[in-house]
Amino acid sequence: MSLLRPLRNTGGGTCLCPHSLGCRWKSAPGHRDGCKPSWQVGHEPMPPTLGTNVLGRKVLYLPSFFTYAKYIVQVDGKIGLFRGLSPRLMSNALSTVTRGSMKKVFPPDEIEQVSNKDDMKTSLKKVVKETSYEMMMQCVSRMLAHPLHVISMRCMVQFVGREAKYSGVLSSIGKIFKEEGLLGFFVGLIPHLLGDVVFLWGCNLLAHFINAYLVDDSVSDTPGGLGNDQNPGSQFSQALAIRSYTKFVMGIAVSMLTYPFLLVGDLMAVNNCGLQAGLPPYSPVFKSWIHCWKYLSVQGQLFRGSSLLFRRVSSGSCFALE
Repeated sequence: MSLLRPLRNTGGGTCLCPHSLGCRWKSAPGHRDGCKPSWQVGHEPMPPTLGTNVLGRKVLYLPSFFTYAKYIVQVDGKIGLFRGLSPRLMSNALSTVTRGSMKKVFPPDEIEQVSNKDDMKTSLKKVVKETSYEMMMQCVSRMLAHPLHVISMRCMVQFVGREAKYSGVLSSIGKIFKEEGLLGFFVGLIPHLLGDVVFLWGCNLLAHFINAYLVDDSVSDTPGGLGNDQNPGSQFSQALAIRSYTKFVMGIAVSMLTYPFLLVGDLMAVNNCGLQAGLPPYSPVFKSWIHCWKYLSVQGQLFRGSSLLFRRVSSGSCFALE
C-alpha cells in the first residue's frame, strides 16, 4: 500500500500526498518489489490454478506473492528478491532530499487552521493551495528520481530472460545514455506524473469534502455525549478520529484507481530496451504510453500486478507462460 504522509490540518481534512517513493503503491524496497515488476510485464512461469471466489464461482488464480517468491529463490537464490535494490534506495533517498531541499528554498506559507463549517470557502482554498504546493514538490522529485527508477525496473525485469545487461548503477547509466540518449532516462515519466497529480487532487479533495460536509464536529468521544467543555481532559473527539480514517481510506481508494498510470509508466520504462521482458511475446513495442494504455485496456490488464495474494485471471488475459 502507499505510504501517506499528512500535511498540516486544513479544516476540511489534512492534505494527503504520495510519499516520496515515487508513486501511490510504492512501499519500502524489499521482497515484494522483486516479484511485482515481473507480474507487470506479464511473466507467469507457473500456470494458473482453479479456485473459487467469495460468491462460490470457479475462477482461475495466478500464483500469489509467496509462491512466486519461492520460485524466484529456486531460480536465482534469495538475492533474486533484491534485484534493483541499490538504484531503488538511491531513488528514494534522492526524492526525499529533493523534497526537503525544496521546502527550505520554497517554504510553504503559514496558514491558520480552519475547522468551522462557516469557513468552508477558506478551508477549500487552503486545501487547493497546499495540494498545489505538494504537487510541485512531488513532480520535481519525481523527475529527478525517475532515471534511477528506470534503472531499478530494468535490473528487476532481467529475471524474466535471465539477463545481466544492467548491473551497477554507473554502468547502467552509461548503457542507457549510449543506446537511447538522454531521453532514455525519462521513458514512462509522463504517466507517472499524471498518476501523482490525479492521486494528490483526488485524494485531498475527496477527503476534504467528506470531512467538511459529512463529519459532525459536535460529536464527542466522552460518555453520554459530553463535549470538550464538560471534559477538559479530552483532546481528541470522534470527529477527529473519523477524519483520520477518512483520509486513510481515501488514500487507498484513489491509489487503486490510479494504479494504471503506475503500470503503464513501469512498462514504458522497460519497453524495447533490449531486454526480453520488453519485447514480444511479453510485450509489443509501444509507440507511446497512450498506445500502451490502449493495449492493456483491450487485454483487460490495466490492473495487472496490483494484487499480492488473490491474483485472479481476468477475461481476455493472455500471458507468456514458460
